[in-house]
Amino acid sequence: MKMTGNKRKKACLICLAAMLASALSGCGSKSLLDPKNPVSLTIWHYYNGSQQAAFDALVEDFNDTVGRERGIYVQGYSQGSVSDLESAVRDAIDGKVGAEAMPDIFSSYADTAYEMEQAGALADLSGYLDKEELDKYVDSYIEEGRIAADGTLRIFPTAKSTEIMMLNKTDWEPFAAAAGVSLEDLETIEGVVSVAKAYYEWTDSLTPDVEGDGRAFYGRDAMANYFIIGMQQLGVEIFQVENGKVTLNTPKEELYRLWENYYVPMVKGYFGSYGSFRSDDVKTGDILAYTGSTTSAMYFPDQVEADDGSSHAIEYLVMAAPVFDGGQHYAVQQGAGMVVSKSDEQHEYAAVEFLKWFAQAENNIQFGSVSGYLPVLKEANSIGKLDQVIAECGLSVAPKTYDCLSTVLDGMEGMTLYTNKSFQNGSAARKVLEYNLADKAAKDREAVAEALARGESLEEASAPYVTEEAFENWYNSFCDALNTAAGR
Repeated sequence: MKMTGNKRKKACLICLAAMLASALSGCGSKSLLDPKNPVSLTIWHYYNGSQQAAFDALVEDFNDTVGRERGIYVQGYSQGSVSDLESAVRDAIDGKVGAEAMPDIFSSYADTAYEMEQAGALADLSGYLDKEELDKYVDSYIEEGRIAADGTLRIFPTAKSTEIMMLNKTDWEPFAAAAGVSLEDLETIEGVVSVAKAYYEWTDSLTPDVEGDGRAFYGRDAMANYFIIGMQQLGVEIFQVENGKVTLNTPKEELYRLWENYYVPMVKGYFGSYGSFRSDDVKTGDILAYTGSTTSAMYFPDQVEADDGSSHAIEYLVMAAPVFDGGQHYAVQQGAGMVVSKSDEQHEYAAVEFLKWFAQAENNIQFGSVSGYLPVLKEANSIGKLDQVIAECGLSVAPKTYDCLSTVLDGMEGMTLYTNKSFQNGSAARKVLEYNLADKAAKDREAVAEALARGESLEEASAPYVTEEAFENWYNSFCDALNTAAGR
């Protein structure tokens, strides 16, 4: 009899559970667990919607299989957004009135985890994983988790992401044919700027009776990534961290290239940023393409809904994120891991056992197939393994998410994933990268738009904002803000 998708998933997970239980049977710490008196663990995370449903399903499967056999019971709770989760954890650590007790495990980005480690709240995970186990994980994912002063592991990698470019293929094609541009032009950041200029001019020409009404082509999420990875591609580590101490590297020549290829096209209207996320801007037809996280694929719209009430269906393309012309092929490594609260050996051990189960290829890919996150084990980072798990476990994967994951996995050998090491005031410094230039660009674009409405040409309206003096003024204010945030 042919199994249903759910039965196939269950059979896959039961098989995995049996294998894992057998592998753990010789573990010297087994005596810490007693199936007759299970250890209860709470997990706080920020997953919502389909991501939360996928995580909850895995937790349930764990409890019904390995957890039941070994004596571990897990309960997961969404705290809402990332900021809501961080606030809840800080309140718990500080013992604020009304705050809940610290969870046994919680999702955390490296900068936040570093703060928690400085407060002495995190367990040392190194004693619960031997070298053979650690070698199974992507090296850079493990290295990111070594945030303790002595280099021991504090963040367990469970789900990672990087950036891709997504494109409205339907509306791209008539423009590309008319303007003589190609997808190859979008492989570099400078190429994206050139195409965006051509798109602005082409859309402006469609209404010859109205001047200066060209449309933006491109936008990007996560401006901090643009700075950190862009500088890395140009050979500069903007946050150079040694022994927890940061050196800020802000050479003028490289920062000029970043300014020239984001601020200038933003001010001129070639780039755009309107909604909360750039996928929102694709949906409203305000842009055609964006660079964003692999986890954003599920939000790429199926149709454009314009302000005038009209709508039309669109197809999509997933591409590698563009790099600076002549730059090294660095890509961002991001995504929260899981940290374990410092408690007793039994709870810490049980927490790590769950996390190791969650990171197994079958489980990790099942979660990633819904969320767009990349698996964390080396063996799982291939299209072949992705396809194998999808087939064996009967997974239903949205085409956008599959195309996104397969695009990244296919290009993994040609890229170097990078994330800066954690340091004190790292969160504040990152916020400068996220908002300083983006906020200025948005404000100055408004001024340019007002000048266009008064009848000035685009060149006239944007001229005061794109001079060498304008760059110098921004550069000096940017460096001051970054130094202040980093406590220099």
